[in-house]
Amino acid sequence: MSTTLVEPKPTEKSLPHEHWHAMEPEFATGHLGTNVNRGLSAEEAKLRRNQYGPNEIRSQAETRWYEVLGRQFIDVLILILLIAAGISVVVGELTDAITILAIVILNGLLGFIQEWKAERALAALKEMLSPQCRVIRDGDEQQIDAVELVPGDAVLLATGDRVPADLRLVDVLSLKVDESALTGESLSVSKQTAAVDSSAQLAERPSMAWAGTAVTNGRALGIAVATGSDTEFGRIAQLTQDIGTETTTLQRELGGLGKQLGVFAIGISLLVGVTGWWMGKEIVEMVMTGISLAVAVVPEGLPAVVTLTMALGIREMVRRKALLRRLQAAEGLGAATVICTDKTGTLTQNQMTVQTIWTPSESYDVTGVGYDPAGHFEVSGEKTDYRQQSDLMELLTSALACNHASLAKDSTGWHESGEPTESALVTAAYKAWLEPAKGVKPVAEFPFNSSRKRMTVVMRDGDFFTAHSKGAPEVLLPRCTTWFADGQQLTMTDEDRTAITEAYTEMAEQGLRTLIVARRELPANAALDEGSVENELTLLGVVGMTDPPRPEAAEAVQLAQAAGIRVLMITGDSAPTALAIARRVGIPAETALTGQELGELSNEQLSEALQGDVVFARTTPEHKLRIVTLLQSQGHVVGMTGDGVNDAPALKKADVGIAMGIRGTEVAKGAADMVLTDDNFSSIVGAIEEGRRQYDNIQKFVRYLLSSNTGEIVAIFLNIVLGGPLILLPVQILWMNLVTDGLTAVALGLEPAESALMQAKPRDPRQPILDRKGMLIIAALGTYIGVATLALFHYYLQSNDPNQVALAGTVAFTGIILIEKMNVLNFRSLRSPLTSIGLFTNPWILVAIAGTIGLQVMAVYLPPLQRALHTVPLGWSDWGLMLAVAAPILIVPQAYRLVVGKGLKKSHGL
Repeated sequence: MSTTLVEPKPTEKSLPHEHWHAMEPEFATGHLGTNVNRGLSAEEAKLRRNQYGPNEIRSQAETRWYEVLGRQFIDVLILILLIAAGISVVVGELTDAITILAIVILNGLLGFIQEWKAERALAALKEMLSPQCRVIRDGDEQQIDAVELVPGDAVLLATGDRVPADLRLVDVLSLKVDESALTGESLSVSKQTAAVDSSAQLAERPSMAWAGTAVTNGRALGIAVATGSDTEFGRIAQLTQDIGTETTTLQRELGGLGKQLGVFAIGISLLVGVTGWWMGKEIVEMVMTGISLAVAVVPEGLPAVVTLTMALGIREMVRRKALLRRLQAAEGLGAATVICTDKTGTLTQNQMTVQTIWTPSESYDVTGVGYDPAGHFEVSGEKTDYRQQSDLMELLTSALACNHASLAKDSTGWHESGEPTESALVTAAYKAWLEPAKGVKPVAEFPFNSSRKRMTVVMRDGDFFTAHSKGAPEVLLPRCTTWFADGQQLTMTDEDRTAITEAYTEMAEQGLRTLIVARRELPANAALDEGSVENELTLLGVVGMTDPPRPEAAEAVQLAQAAGIRVLMITGDSAPTALAIARRVGIPAETALTGQELGELSNEQLSEALQGDVVFARTTPEHKLRIVTLLQSQGHVVGMTGDGVNDAPALKKADVGIAMGIRGTEVAKGAADMVLTDDNFSSIVGAIEEGRRQYDNIQKFVRYLLSSNTGEIVAIFLNIVLGGPLILLPVQILWMNLVTDGLTAVALGLEPAESALMQAKPRDPRQPILDRKGMLIIAALGTYIGVATLALFHYYLQSNDPNQVALAGTVAFTGIILIEKMNVLNFRSLRSPLTSIGLFTNPWILVAIAGTIGLQVMAVYLPPLQRALHTVPLGWSDWGLMLAVAAPILIVPQAYRLVVGKGLKKSHGL
């Protein structure tokens, strides 16, 4: 691209209604005080950011702290408790009323702290996912957060970029932009730099690129003329999507469970209250009993614990290099049955190195690794003088010309900028001491994309043009009619084509990525369009480069397969290369289907092929979309990786779209559910493990909380049947459910992943959070809790003397808490009895148990808490009896687990 030097002038505030599209590029840049070759200085950019503010559109739905706090008190249960407090005031129990209100406020504050932590975690995640853009500042190309962009910045655009602000284009090369999000136009719009009429409609301003639109082809240089809310997009839409505002399937399921429990609570409360009154009980006593039951049924701490667990899970995934854009991704990952993955950079290191160069005259081996240009060229194992090899030099010259990558060296070594394939070609050219021509810009370019699979640049060379091309062998070879052999341009025969095909096929079978380099000389009056230029090319040779698998890729693939997750490779490389890499990382691969072959298959034939050990090569994004759709029709939960602009449909269609954070385009990231910050397949497997852990832990504390609440219901209900006084007061149940059980449930949410977690099959996404097995466990343990508590109560209830009732109530209140604390250890594992769990693998659970028992000791012996919770001091014998009654709830399930585990080990020969 050519640029025009414009001297800076004093900047003026830019507004979207100004007619930038009607200004000539030179006038627009001068008006904004921008030198397009050097961009703004860092100091000027800072001044403008202070003047215009950040380049972002503030969400009108941004959650405020007081809204989160208010949500904690909008609940049917809160209304019930307030009624209980009012009744307590009426009957003269002022202490009860104050205690209920205090616990309600405490619950609200705890819920607020947990939910606000989750909100802040999501806000931090959104900042991490902020889009990037490339600008020229102080004469250097830099990548910055789009939020830092200011009016007057010189912005570089390329295929796959999201336009970060309203830009006046000053230089374009085959630029097309998808403006459907702004104008509704479904087809990409070609762009140019010439000014248009000032009255032109928004969709008829090709000299502008609008914020929020997507570059689908080519590249450009533009000057930011409006940012943030001043952009056209800012007036009608939001630049970035809100993260975490939607509810997940799990949250909706738990919400439904809460509503069902709420209805059940009201129903059973009314039933018991009316029955007791009909049997002659005092109406005030039965009202308080009904309220006690209602409070006992609903696990008040559940919403806050779920919210906090999910927030902590998101933070853990960030540590594992996976950024979740949507909360549903965590659930989808836990249930994933197929991961469709790219090869380059995901399973491999994405550090391409040219290893072999084949020309019609000679075949060369290239030494050296990575992007350090130290290395040389060999023929038959002997170092050769590259300067004497005209065929080699011609190929490297064209490969360097048809290229946007660059190399730079600093104190830490050599670093590439650009695509790995192009960087590898630049490195090879540097080994022959070739350098890019200074100040020479192409007059035309036809960029690489997933459908063309080739790239061509046209350079002016005196009185004629030279087109330099590179691309996939099967795409570019048919466009070649001659080849450069022995210093001459010769007509290519069928035998020559066979030799070329054999050369690149042999390279691909060795796991090398192959491409052809070609060129063509054109007269000065030639039509510089794609169809005219990319034909009758002269083949210069075939380049074979390697991208070695990541060291951890094979282990990650093995772990995924052990977890019942199929790994399916879908790559743009050749079939032999795909097969070679798949086998090296442990993906079962018997055959490779190319995109062309895939296109000839019916859906039934492709579905059958998907049942076998197959990899897909030379595919397009359309093929990816079709594969995802068919896998989902077979009942699979599909994760799909992608990095290109055209991958967006497949990423959206997949149950979990996974974009590459390093080489992924902003469009791909915007369509994905998850972004990998290291582009590493092992990070996907790590995120799956974390998703499973998170779901397991939610199941654990849901079962624990409901078993505790079931015990409270059984104790209260059976006591009414037996005609005893109120066994558990509403304030005591609130204390248990909100204080003691809540802290323990949070600790359960921090359980590490079980050793058998990644040996289990993926869960059925239709499986409810509470299955039949879970309900049986809750019923069995809850019944013991209730009956044991009732037995303690009536053992101490020798008469209706108030002192005896107080002692019996204190023993029942404290005993049920001790039983529940032992019961929590039964929920540390949901997996096979073969799984062993160390006592200290989750220290938080021990801290929670010790802490809640300590709180209960304070409730029994501290006078202020005695008055609030209606307790009396207990003796050592009382504590001994309560512990003896509590012990079986831990001993019996663990003994059963031990016996079953031994039986399984014996049957498995372990």
